[in-house]
Amino acid sequence: MQSQGLQLLDYLVFLFYFIVVSGYGYWIYKQRQSKISNSNDFFLAEGSLTWWAIGASLIASNISAEQFIGTSGDGFRLGLAIATYEWMAAATLLIVAIFFMPIYLKNKIFTMPQFLTQRYSPTVSLIMAVFWLMLYITVNLTSILYLGALAVTTISGVDFTVCMIGMSVFAIFITLGGMKVIGYTDVIQVVFLVLGGLATSYLALNMVTDRFGGSGVVDGVNHLLTKAPEHFHMILQKGNPNYPSLPGLAVLIGGMWIINLNYWGCNQYITQRALGADLKTARNGILFAAFLKLMMPIIVVLPGIAAYLLYKDGMFQTEMLKDGVLNKDNAYPVLLNLLPTGLKGLSFAALTAAVVASMAGKANSISTIFTLDIYKKYINPNASEKKLVNVGRFAVVGAMVTSVIVAPMMGIDKKGGFEFIQEYTGYVSPGIFALFTLGFFWKRATSKAALVALLGGVTFSIMTKYIPSWTGVTECMFYSSFPDETGRMMIPFMDRMAWVFIFCVTCMVIISLADPESKNNPKGLEIDASMFKLSPSFIAGAVVICTILTFLYTYFW
Repeated sequence: MQSQGLQLLDYLVFLFYFIVVSGYGYWIYKQRQSKISNSNDFFLAEGSLTWWAIGASLIASNISAEQFIGTSGDGFRLGLAIATYEWMAAATLLIVAIFFMPIYLKNKIFTMPQFLTQRYSPTVSLIMAVFWLMLYITVNLTSILYLGALAVTTISGVDFTVCMIGMSVFAIFITLGGMKVIGYTDVIQVVFLVLGGLATSYLALNMVTDRFGGSGVVDGVNHLLTKAPEHFHMILQKGNPNYPSLPGLAVLIGGMWIINLNYWGCNQYITQRALGADLKTARNGILFAAFLKLMMPIIVVLPGIAAYLLYKDGMFQTEMLKDGVLNKDNAYPVLLNLLPTGLKGLSFAALTAAVVASMAGKANSISTIFTLDIYKKYINPNASEKKLVNVGRFAVVGAMVTSVIVAPMMGIDKKGGFEFIQEYTGYVSPGIFALFTLGFFWKRATSKAALVALLGGVTFSIMTKYIPSWTGVTECMFYSSFPDETGRMMIPFMDRMAWVFIFCVTCMVIISLADPESKNNPKGLEIDASMFKLSPSFIAGAVVICTILTFLYTYFW
């Protein structure tokens, strides 16, 4: 089956999306223009985001090209097991809402480096701010832009560089209006994202029924369950060739928790949406995001599984190849190219919405950290509010220009976008999560211990990746190893993260206990039991989410 490219109706649908998002963003900007000179309003939209805007913005910032392209590709390769990233995120969001947000808001924390300064020391904060800026620009922002432009080019035929520049300019336009413009335009972005994603899933399931008989999406799902049962196991067994990517029970009791808790609870890019709200609004917004997370596998995983079954039956044999080799990340673009006129434009808009929303959110976080935690503290402590806002805007443009230059050099497509992001953030995640966790709940944790966890965690992550190769011990009671693409033995990514986290926590505890000053550490945060009290409606929503997750993991075990 060959793609007919974008037709006039597709371009009209996309133009409608562009006008709605741009027009609404401009209207919000004009409404708030008189207050935008205040840095808290620009970076946090302090007190002006509703619960539904916070929840939608969380999802719009999270779901981007690496989910549409990368997760669908992993659905093609791994099956439903990759959905554990989405479903475990729903459980993680509940923990963040219950335990993390009260601490941030009670202690008036607006940026993650600010938390580190307040809890540990300016040195820890500065090192972490630099880490985050490097990670956000050279890994996250560049991968979002690269994969998004690659997908848009595949679908539309527009030049790759033109796509990168066009999406960057669109994201800058949204970001320069501040967090409120981002938050409320993200609501529209999520509508297009969900509708376009569902349209692609609907087409994929109908293609399955056309191929194997029956009619409708229900028959399509039944065909997937019966003809590709190997793609419907949430927990992979050790003999599975894909076990190193999702190593068995580690997705329930190991490294998956570190990935998600660090991402959703210790990440400026994500928590910034809720930091400007009151606790009730922030919690309800996060709960809404958790519900949206439950349905994401329908949009980003199911199309990949459908493409796998169709490919196995003889379809897409040429389209799925890149340089003569099967490329899983072609699964989603191939399906998009087969959408009927109009629906293709909607899905095209959904993909663009996901990319632009994530880029805008990431750029705003880069701007916030640079402006408030580096520029204001170390370059110009006496800067006016207006000056801080202008510096923030220059930082947005600088980050976007850098990503356009760097993205083509990153070689993201060699690994697949989703795996690329997880691997490189995984080097710093265990150490960051360790110092945040002990910083929250253990007053004796010291700044010296935090520095060891931060720098030692990265070092230990690098050292332990190939432990089996340089020790010759490929299997022992502490780890199992598997060959990577070069043939070297390595510990699975999630297992390694769990061991590094334990190493970092142990080091922090030993160093803090050995320091006499830790007994009277004045850096502890303000915490009391009343902060964690939950409303009946939140409890009810959390129970529903936990019940659904229990059913899903039990049914697809």
